[in-house]
Amino acid sequence: MMPAARRLLFCAVIAGAPSGAPSPAHAACYEIIGCTDGDRYRQADLARFSCQILAEIRNGIFAENGYCFRKLKWQRQFGNKGCRFTQVSAVPLSRIERANVGAIRRAERLKGCAAD
Repeated sequence: MMPAARRLLFCAVIAGAPSGAPSPAHAACYEIIGCTDGDRYRQADLARFSCQILAEIRNGIFAENGYCFRKLKWQRQFGNKGCRFTQVSAVPLSRIERANVGAIRRAERLKGCAAD
């Protein structure tokens, strides 16, 4: 089940790839910051979120692109069904997704979030 804080932010999941596509094409979209694969996240917007929400959004980007989670917490939230990559560095992210992960990591550092 999605945490209440995330449920409030979450708008829609967009399935955009035709069947047989090489990668899962699901992008999460949020009211305040936009879609993970189409909108560049701004630090001012990200600063409004808790460490937990930032980690959920960041890990959601990796889940959308086939990352296999090692931590039980993230396996429970996103699952590992159909995952293909065991190294974060091997996950194929678009430019926007890569920029968004970087922006989220900066926001997490600025907030002093624990490594997750």
